[in-house]
Amino acid sequence: MNQIVAGSSPRAGYRPFRVAPRLKFVRDLQERAIAFALFSCALVSVLTSVAIVAVLSIEALQFFKFVSVWDFLTDTQWTPLFADKHYGILPLLSGTFVTSAIAIAVSLPLGLVIAVYLSEFSSSRARMWVKPILEILAGIPTIVYGYFALMYVTPALQLFIPSLGTFNALSAGIVMGFMILPMVASLSEDALFTLPQSLRNAAYALGSSKIQMVFSVLIPAAFGGITASFILSVARAVGETMIVAIAAGQQPTLTLDPTQPIATMTAYIVQVSLGDTPHGTLEYRTIFAVGATLFFVTLVMNFISLRLRERFKHSYSV
Repeated sequence: MNQIVAGSSPRAGYRPFRVAPRLKFVRDLQERAIAFALFSCALVSVLTSVAIVAVLSIEALQFFKFVSVWDFLTDTQWTPLFADKHYGILPLLSGTFVTSAIAIAVSLPLGLVIAVYLSEFSSSRARMWVKPILEILAGIPTIVYGYFALMYVTPALQLFIPSLGTFNALSAGIVMGFMILPMVASLSEDALFTLPQSLRNAAYALGSSKIQMVFSVLIPAAFGGITASFILSVARAVGETMIVAIAAGQQPTLTLDPTQPIATMTAYIVQVSLGDTPHGTLEYRTIFAVGATLFFVTLVMNFISLRLRERFKHSYSV
């Protein structure tokens, strides 16, 4: 066998491969074209967001020229389409948060249990079956959920609550909970699955059982990521339209009673956008004021979620 002399290069005698100038020019041109295409795609999303904010801001400012911000935020009645006009956003906010609270009360425990099962207890075969089922739930159109709430969930609830009306916040919130369940389960599972194995080993070394390890070590360690998934799910529930428009009743009532018919911000936007309200009127511009409020609420939730995810990313990294 030939041996390489100490100090000599194993590549001695070989000429380095050089790309022909023409081929290098073509390759650089292709890379620049691809980079420009990717940048253009990113720019489209940014410009779309800027355009949405601009339209909401301009139209909302036109609305607030005639309605004070104080009345908009403190009036307890919302009747812009009635003869006695009131422009208080509180009834729409209460309806939105009641349905969202019911949805998160349903999806939070179920989603967390599913995430723990998939991350720590399920076999590969069970995971292969459960994951697609969750994805099917995420892909069902929300209008189907809305009619399911109206035709099946409400009659089932009326067996236990005879005074429950046809339209109510309870059935809409429950079905919304099942709609956002895949989001809670998937993001929470990611938060648990990405934890280092050293945490599990340390818990076992201290004598913990698997249940103790999950609930005393893993869930507190992944608390940032799990909380972020909850907040993102609440933001998704706040922006839901068709379920509440069909099943909740579209009656803007300032109440926290889930058995009463309510209206949410998104349901009101749908109601006005049907075409009966003349374009350019004050009544029409109410949808932009409501839309701006909804945009601000979801923006705050997304910001909190991102902060929690960043905190989770830098925690338990060893």
